[in-house]
Amino acid sequence: MKILILCFILFNAVFAAEYYAKLEPIESYKVKAAVAGKVIFSNTDIEGFNANNSTIVELDSTVNQMDLQQSRSKLKFIDEMITIETNNYNRLKKVSSKSAFEKDTQKLKVINLKSSKADMIIKIENLKDTIKNKKLIEKSNYISMISVKEGDYVSPGTLLYESKDLSKAKLEIFVPILEAEKLKDKTVYLDGSKSDVKINKIFNIADSQNISSYKVELLVPNVKTFSRLVKIEFK
Repeated sequence: MKILILCFILFNAVFAAEYYAKLEPIESYKVKAAVAGKVIFSNTDIEGFNANNSTIVELDSTVNQMDLQQSRSKLKFIDEMITIETNNYNRLKKVSSKSAFEKDTQKLKVINLKSSKADMIIKIENLKDTIKNKKLIEKSNYISMISVKEGDYVSPGTLLYESKDLSKAKLEIFVPILEAEKLKDKTVYLDGSKSDVKINKIFNIADSQNISSYKVELLVPNVKTFSRLVKIEFK
């Protein structure tokens, strides 16, 4: 009789295993400065709320904007110079009294101007990218922390703020390697209730800390309360 009871207990331990995990946002982000600059706006009022196409942090881009404007003007001048010097070269080619050296010299002027144009286009694109990276906008993520305030000077790599995607939640558990594959066809119960939640990923490499286990990730939709502990069962 004792053997039967023991077998029953072992059977339930294997086929109705319980795990516990916290409901965490599906993604968490640490947003760092891509460029250096002085903070001219820090939206601390949005901490603890979801963004709505909101500017979170902005760095001063006044000099970059001026440089961009001047660079665009210079590009127009270079284009005009290329047209003039190209026309000069085309006329010079038809003059038989001009030496090959004179013709090549004129051709080099055109080549150098085209090279300057290519360099200016690259500079303009870099400036546009720098300006874009100085205004950090979040579409809808939850802003959990802002690390800088107005007047701060930041360098590349400085943490600006942290945000989280609350569109779904994830549960991560560690399952014995030999049991992980068996869970795929089982029904997931959360806090004792049957659910439609499915396994999203089984990481088929042992965890560095839980060396005899695989990490299993489940995605949970429509979560209202994050960071609470959930009991997970597979039956």
